[in-house]
Amino acid sequence: MVLNVIWIAFFLIGLAVALWRAAAGDGQVLAQMLSGIFDTAKVSVDISLGLVGVMCLWLGLMKVGEHAGVIQLLARVLAPLLARLMPQVPRQHPANGAVVMNVSANMLGLDNAATPLGLKAMQELQAINPKPDEASNPMILFLVLNTAGITLIPSSVIAMRQTLAMEQGLTGFNAADILLPTLVATFISFTSGLLAVAWVQRLKLLCLPVLALFGGFAALMGGLWWWLQGFEPAQMTRVMGALGAGSILLLMGSFIAVGAWRRVNVYESFVEGAKEGFGVAVQIIPYLVAMLVAISVFRTSGCMDLVVGGVARGVASLGLPTEWVAALPVGLMKTLSGSGARALMVDVMNTYGVASFEGRLAAIIQGSTETTFYVLAVYFGSVNIRKTRHALPCALVADLVGLIGAILVGYAFFA
Repeated sequence: MVLNVIWIAFFLIGLAVALWRAAAGDGQVLAQMLSGIFDTAKVSVDISLGLVGVMCLWLGLMKVGEHAGVIQLLARVLAPLLARLMPQVPRQHPANGAVVMNVSANMLGLDNAATPLGLKAMQELQAINPKPDEASNPMILFLVLNTAGITLIPSSVIAMRQTLAMEQGLTGFNAADILLPTLVATFISFTSGLLAVAWVQRLKLLCLPVLALFGGFAALMGGLWWWLQGFEPAQMTRVMGALGAGSILLLMGSFIAVGAWRRVNVYESFVEGAKEGFGVAVQIIPYLVAMLVAISVFRTSGCMDLVVGGVARGVASLGLPTEWVAALPVGLMKTLSGSGARALMVDVMNTYGVASFEGRLAAIIQGSTETTFYVLAVYFGSVNIRKTRHALPCALVADLVGLIGAILVGYAFFA
């Protein structure tokens, strides 16, 4: 119901604003909107088909890990925590391992790996869903934590900053100086999303497994930051990129090696999982087209610019600092479109400078937020969920708190 209201609002509000602009003399806005609709519909299909290869790869490897017992081992290690957060999921169910794999990929900033693993987790959770057309509590928690997930290494953002710094003639620039601020911002978003879902679902978080999770993350965050201080700025960027790539290659190799050691037919298992990946990639096309086209109407009508302009005037009237408003479009766009937010981030860095407060804040926001509506459409669409219940409100709470947290963290570190 909520998603239906949002979808209608994007379309009708965007169309109304476009008609108002056309009546005021902007003769191009309607043509741009229509072109954007058709282009976005094509891009949506391209995105889905582009997922076919990576879906086949990762779901094939997941099947190998499942047959080899690696997934079950991961699930047993984290069983106490998952039992507290997802009490409806049996301890030995494959969904636990799939959830762990997806969260791990998100933490390393490996988007291409995280998506198919997340879709696999949704399939496993759907298998034990008593109402197949309605999102279950574990599904909602998983999706919200996905949109507000902790990112240890924002590799792509750091790489972009390094490239732009070279173009702007900045020598010795530390492109990875946003690492700790991004970690803190993602932690704020993750915590707010978890608390929002826990409040609705009445989950008890004051327990040893959950406290161990937060304590372990804090220790890991501090240890990673301390270790990276020993590298030069350019070397730090390469190290973090290698760390992310090495982690996923090690994971792939361990699945295959353990499967061979346990005498699993690795090739047949891989093909079996890859077939599932092809079906899932095709199935999400209608949901992705619907969501991205509505977002395109809202964006090309100028509604996003109106929202940002209104916020800027409101903040200025209160006498508050307005430097952060320049980076606000990145946060607003990120909930709608990852590629759009990336383009806005680059625009802020080019306009104000990659070493400016505005440029750093845009990078923190980009590295610590997720494309909520995209994830909602793809993940729920992959299992034909139509009633999303409290998934979207909780995810938007995490987005809002995470955005505010990113702004405050930016001022704390760089103002």
